[in-house]
Amino acid sequence: MFFLPGFGVAAYLIFEVLPEWRRAPGVRKTQGQLTRAIDPTRRYRSLVDALDASNTIGNRLALADECLALRRFDEALVLYDGIIASPQGDEPVYYLGKAKAQFALGKAAEALTTLDTLKQHWPAYRSQDGHLLYARALENLGRLDEALGEYAGLSRYYPGPEPRIRQMRLLDQIGRKEEAYQIANDVVANLTRAPAFARKQQAEWFSAAKDYLRRA
Repeated sequence: MFFLPGFGVAAYLIFEVLPEWRRAPGVRKTQGQLTRAIDPTRRYRSLVDALDASNTIGNRLALADECLALRRFDEALVLYDGIIASPQGDEPVYYLGKAKAQFALGKAAEALTTLDTLKQHWPAYRSQDGHLLYARALENLGRLDEALGEYAGLSRYYPGPEPRIRQMRLLDQIGRKEEAYQIANDVVANLTRAPAFARKQQAEWFSAAKDYLRRA
């Protein structure tokens, strides 16, 4: 290899460097995003074929999760219902997926019932996404005081300011504008001090807090 410099370098890149590079987590994530952008339903079609070949809980769950990602909520709900009805359907993550599909379909009351069932059967189960969904369902149903309490509790451990911004908006809606302003001010101050990648990651909520302060 080393006596043929051009070939040697090319071979080294092809057989040694590129496989390692492609296995890097950041590269795999970028490849996945690029594939989804070019062909959004490619993974969906592959999962449908896998389910046709083998009707397992794992294959049904993977397809249900992909349906959520593609906003095919009706299909996701049917899949989650089928999983839960099966003999192996007693897992909290299945109920959480079902609640996500129900809420996305505008069925907040049904989503809340599903989440209450989850809490009843698995009281020790913890999910940041599930807690946020529970608070949003309460808000959607007009149970605003309960929603505020859930947002406040969630804000203490949720990895990002989304619950605080939702709390801010709800406080503003019911006329508690000073409290809403303080939350917006705290979010802006915290993210201003945060690393650039964190601000980029939380850009939607950072922008919402800054917009609120400008309008206040």
